[in-house]
Amino acid sequence: MFKDATIVFDLDGTLVDTAPDLTNALNDVLTRRGHAPVPVEAIRGCVGHGARVMIEQSLARAGAEGDIDRMLAEFLVHYEANIARESRPFPGAIAVLDQLAAHGARLAICTNKRERLSRRLLQEPEIEDYFSAIAGRDTFAVAKPDPRHLTGVIALAGGSPSRAVMIGDSDIDLRAAQAASIPVILVSFGYAAAPLDGFAPDSVIDHFDELPARAAALLNGGASSRSRGLTRLNPAADRS
Repeated sequence: MFKDATIVFDLDGTLVDTAPDLTNALNDVLTRRGHAPVPVEAIRGCVGHGARVMIEQSLARAGAEGDIDRMLAEFLVHYEANIARESRPFPGAIAVLDQLAAHGARLAICTNKRERLSRRLLQEPEIEDYFSAIAGRDTFAVAKPDPRHLTGVIALAGGSPSRAVMIGDSDIDLRAAQAASIPVILVSFGYAAAPLDGFAPDSVIDHFDELPARAAALLNGGASSRSRGLTRLNPAADRS
């Protein structure tokens, strides 16, 4: 079913629910400076833009200023030490990785999380070995929404963009895939900052159980729901 196909997953908010541990790291940085902690809901929409943006937006909400570079460094230290304390794959994720691999798919990760942290996160639930290639924001000279991030990891996996599908949760994933002319499926349970009805993916799934059939349809020339008139999209992802 998936012979010669490459299925590329975003990580945070798509494959793994990382918001709790990201929030804990952010609050560690904020509270040691006397700022109030933020709830997990406050950071979900900016996870895909990177830790720097999470820090900047938290300070802006508090009407405060800070040394962003130092706060980012402290955030990364705390986060790496606690990277999978509460983070878990979304329901059905591991089962669908098994199913896709069993039917011949190459699997890859394209994330704006740093590659070293991405690999550590995937090692905790022991799912790193499913992936032929893992590309973080620092793997190449570019990162999503630049399409070269996506096409680069497909090449690393030994695949072709003409036989690939991107699975993500946000406008960043959608923009990267559409710029690369690769079908994109968004998950409705992720960290999108705006309602998914403002996006124009090829498909939307509510549970990973739906993924194999949707991906197979797109790879085999099935009808696409894509419409190029995108609305309510966010700016390009942070590159820090």
